[in-house]
Amino acid sequence: MKLSHYRGMIVLAMDICLIFVCNILLFLPAYLNDDIRLLNLVLHIGFLTGCVLIFQLLFRTYESLWRYAESREYLVLLSGMVCGYLVYTISNLVLGANFIWISRALYGTSLALLAMLTIRFLYRIYRARVGSSATGNKRMVAIIGSGTAGTSLLYELMHNTSSRYRPYCFIDDAPDKIGKSIHGVPVKGPIQDLGAILQDSPVTEIVLAIPTLSQERKKEVLSLCSRTSCRLHILDDPVDQLEGRTGSVLPDNVREVQIEDLLGRKPVRLGSSEQIRAFVRGKTVMVTGGGGSIGSELCRQIAGYQPRQLIVVDIAENSVYDLQQDLLHRYGSGLDLVVEIASVRDGEKMDQLFRAYHPELVFHAAAHKHVPLMEHCPEEAIKNNVLGTYNTALAAKRYRAEKFVLISTDKAVNPTNIMGATKYLCEQVLQGLREEGGTEFAAVRFGNVLGSSGSVIPLFKKQIAYGGPVTITDKRIIRYFMTIPEAVQLVLEAGSFARSGEVYVLDMGDPVKILDLAENLIRLSGYTPYVDIEIEEVGLRPGEKLYEELLTSSAALSRTQNDKIFVEKRPAISRRQMEKWLWELTQAVEEGGREAIFRELHKLVPTFREADQVNQAAIAKLQERDKSRQETKNSARLLQQPYLTEEAAQKIG
Repeated sequence: MKLSHYRGMIVLAMDICLIFVCNILLFLPAYLNDDIRLLNLVLHIGFLTGCVLIFQLLFRTYESLWRYAESREYLVLLSGMVCGYLVYTISNLVLGANFIWISRALYGTSLALLAMLTIRFLYRIYRARVGSSATGNKRMVAIIGSGTAGTSLLYELMHNTSSRYRPYCFIDDAPDKIGKSIHGVPVKGPIQDLGAILQDSPVTEIVLAIPTLSQERKKEVLSLCSRTSCRLHILDDPVDQLEGRTGSVLPDNVREVQIEDLLGRKPVRLGSSEQIRAFVRGKTVMVTGGGGSIGSELCRQIAGYQPRQLIVVDIAENSVYDLQQDLLHRYGSGLDLVVEIASVRDGEKMDQLFRAYHPELVFHAAAHKHVPLMEHCPEEAIKNNVLGTYNTALAAKRYRAEKFVLISTDKAVNPTNIMGATKYLCEQVLQGLREEGGTEFAAVRFGNVLGSSGSVIPLFKKQIAYGGPVTITDKRIIRYFMTIPEAVQLVLEAGSFARSGEVYVLDMGDPVKILDLAENLIRLSGYTPYVDIEIEEVGLRPGEKLYEELLTSSAALSRTQNDKIFVEKRPAISRRQMEKWLWELTQAVEEGGREAIFRELHKLVPTFREADQVNQAAIAKLQERDKSRQETKNSARLLQQPYLTEEAAQKIG
């Protein structure tokens, strides 16, 4: 058995020896003068030791790990000594013992307590020195925030012998903390002076340890961090990370900076969960494309609202298997989960599934979404996106589902690619099926989803890890972003109050320039853009445009009961008309020619334009704007010249 298993007994034996030795030293002069007999001395010290140890065992003093000891452990040790001495004293007074025993025992107990504390302090210093013996190999860390999270991180860094980091300083805004120190680590500030504080310092890492920081303030702090050459980490709230964690703040809660940290907007908080619970609870819910990024998160959130049955449909068995195992682990027998491996392109199979389960709510997330791949394989986009939506929606209508919610995209607005055009047609399929009443059909449209499969963020991080270069399609490109939880909340809440024929759109704030995100991510990873890691422009991909639109310019928008969700009411089309153009589209696919497919799509989607045409118009507009700004600057500069005549100034004006 390892020595560590006997640690408590070793400390216990040490304390017994200390009490005996310290008391013998105090009683030794009286013994040498024959004032005390040896037998009495041994009995008194033995009784005192026994009293002390009884209370130390009752207080579980020897179950503590002294390398992690704080004030509580020292108070417990002190309490055991005091209680033991009081019992010894009371017993001696009752038995009428000489007062000399009580007084000398007080000094002996105090000396023993001092010796115990000294040994424990020395042990902690030794452990700290052992832990810091490899200081030369450790990275210096500045911790932003000296609150509870920051000090917990400091404690972990100081006591975790396997840690690769060593705290250098705190940086805080609190005037009462600046200039002080916490466990020997100085507190500097304010945060606004971050660059000056870390200039010429050995710090290579920064940890932002203020989990409660507002999104706007976080963006400001991240901007300050990006001006240093340090790598940034973010400490999440340990309480939020509690499930499945070990309780340590490292490494579980410290993560690399994410792009969502740089968006500069608050997370979108949608409506009451009770509204969604009332919408989902006790109902049979089907999610198509359940193994995908959005579909799997939909299933996880729906499972938490206690549906009667959850049916997950997907053709990709690997991803849906992982989801199945996750849901079974979380909910066990409390969730009636059914997984069906099927393709929405198979109309007969979809009819069978709806006939077997009769779902009341249907969330249709199955789709091909990758723009360049769909440009290369347009017939597959039509089969899966358009015809797959028709098969699923038709089955939902035939078996009287209450609601059918389509997951759409901002690329369906004025589309410039096959994927966007097919998603526009998916929305049109719903308009064609709604006219006869019954099932309520609605669509939810949002922009790029952070963290979804194939998104740009994992690519950037992988490229940075490889040492570059980071590739972007065009330095002028802008995109709207949202997180997967935001997207799923939008889908669920919009579904709860959707009416047939409506398209719901999330207010996602301002679009973000991809180049800025790439540069900031490189800086906050501890590198300098264009010096340590290059950013290369590889050109727009087929069908890609410089900007995305969430709404058509002619859309009649109105706010919903949630001011972050807008609704666009679309005109219905006749089912006969819809099925006619579906037949024509199917004929074009069967012909197998790209020209026939593109010709049919341009006919069916009036706003479908070539990406090059849209991008050239956008570039011309940008150039015109830049030229106008430059002319304005030149005019202002000329007006400030001392030699400019009044006549010339009037001409410029």
